[in-house]
Amino acid sequence: MDAFLNKKYKLSSSKHFDEYMEAVGVGILTRKMGNCISPVVELTKNDDEKYTLTSNSTFKNTATVFKLGEEFDEETPDGRKVRSIITQDGNTLVHKQKSDKLETTIIREFKPDELKMVLTVNDITCTRIYKPL
Repeated sequence: MDAFLNKKYKLSSSKHFDEYMEAVGVGILTRKMGNCISPVVELTKNDDEKYTLTSNSTFKNTATVFKLGEEFDEETPDGRKVRSIITQDGNTLVHKQKSDKLETTIIREFKPDELKMVLTVNDITCTRIYKPL
């Protein structure tokens, strides 16, 4: 993963994001805003073996701090409180989020020319492609 640290990726394309947001309970106004923005994502590593995954946009900025393989409490950008764990498989981060009602999976595959993010909840799959800045 070191080759992809401190690189910024901007959203280039998105498929089925509205359906994904609706399935996790995001309201119509927030979904409309979410579909209009192109966030910039960056992964950094701290000295204490913790990573920070940031997503910045004109609508909202978020930062998720985690240690690989350790569960943590997370508040999603849409305000849901979940229990999460992020694991690494090569150049891929697998992010599992669990709440009382839902379980979602976010797979982030880092490549030199793109970051591919696949979000899954129930039978809905959303694919978002980010390009390096």
